[in-house]
Amino acid sequence: MNDSTENPVDDGTADAGHSHWVGQPHATDEPAVITAAEADAAAISTTKHPLGTPGKRFDRWSPFMIGMAGAAGVIVTVGFARLLVDARDALVLVVAAMFLAIGIEPVVSWMTRHRVRRGVAVTIVFVCVLAGLAGFLAAAITPLIDQGRALIDHAPDQLRHLEQTYPIVRSTSERLHLDEKLQQGITTDTSWTGGLLGAGKVVFGAITSAVILSVLTAYFSANFPALRASVYRFFPHARRPRAILIGDAIFAKVGGYVLGNLLISLITAVLTFIWLLTFDVPFALVLSVLVAVLDLIPLIGSTLAGVIIAVVALTVSLPVSLATVGFFVFLRLVEDYLLAPKIMGRTVQVPAVVTVVAVLLGGALLGIVGALLAIPVAAAALLLIKELLFPRLDRMTDESGDTPIAST
Repeated sequence: MNDSTENPVDDGTADAGHSHWVGQPHATDEPAVITAAEADAAAISTTKHPLGTPGKRFDRWSPFMIGMAGAAGVIVTVGFARLLVDARDALVLVVAAMFLAIGIEPVVSWMTRHRVRRGVAVTIVFVCVLAGLAGFLAAAITPLIDQGRALIDHAPDQLRHLEQTYPIVRSTSERLHLDEKLQQGITTDTSWTGGLLGAGKVVFGAITSAVILSVLTAYFSANFPALRASVYRFFPHARRPRAILIGDAIFAKVGGYVLGNLLISLITAVLTFIWLLTFDVPFALVLSVLVAVLDLIPLIGSTLAGVIIAVVALTVSLPVSLATVGFFVFLRLVEDYLLAPKIMGRTVQVPAVVTVVAVLLGGALLGIVGALLAIPVAAAALLLIKELLFPRLDRMTDESGDTPIAST
């Protein structure tokens, strides 16, 4: 070891491999085996490898290592599942913010292509959304609260009116005990203290979640190119180009769906509001907002909204209720065959059966947020299956692995 690159390093290590900065003063009665090991440590510490070269790897297939790996895998899996359960609410906000960021990405990308800085483009989008929301609340918050309170307070009277007017409603109400259930739902926790504290807790939680969601969405949107590049870095070099093509196709599907679904929901709510005002159906504003929210849920949402509004319209007259049913059927056809193809085009192609199953599973797992995110997730999953799984299954080979078998 006369080569200069093999001389012991003098950067904090003392004679015989013992550091000047650890365990001083050096014990004089140190065991001989430790002294010999420190001498060997000084010999293997070089300029190129100050901490020595790695030794022989452990036998990964030894019974001990297999048992340790299995036990560690179980512990990590259980811990990760517990972490997901405990952080469920926070993860829902993160996932929702990511989907919203992907949803506004087409608008932000369009603005950046027209020489607007990305940060400025995100700011413009958020300012426009917040201004529209603030304008709506400023104009409608008072009648919205009044109508919502009146809808709840007069619900028993409206039900009794329907029972007196329509015998079929009375028989159904008696069989299902709708009077008792409705009264119980209204009077539950209506004490002054419980109602005030409960309302305050709900409002505070909603405001907090909205602020967090907005901040996360703005962050994800402003840093979307960097996040996109970081995701693609996890793919091997040989597979990265195809991963980029598939990933960008998924982003385009999700973005087109989120943005298009919001716009369609807004149009549906406006048309519903005009219809309800025309026929003097009570609580028009509250019911229109309900339609806007429920219409975000594919297939099931608009149907549920139509049933609720048809029941409310029944308090006006039976012809108005039947006309309202026809209006929602017509609105559904317009939405499916006119608005959706024009606004979203063919960005999201999910069969109706898959849509229903995805919405049901998403709602069962994550509530209304899961139902809203079910369709873009299903669209992404179908794209991955079509591009990755089906081609692999179609490439059937014989036992030798050389000759392709013709598909039947």
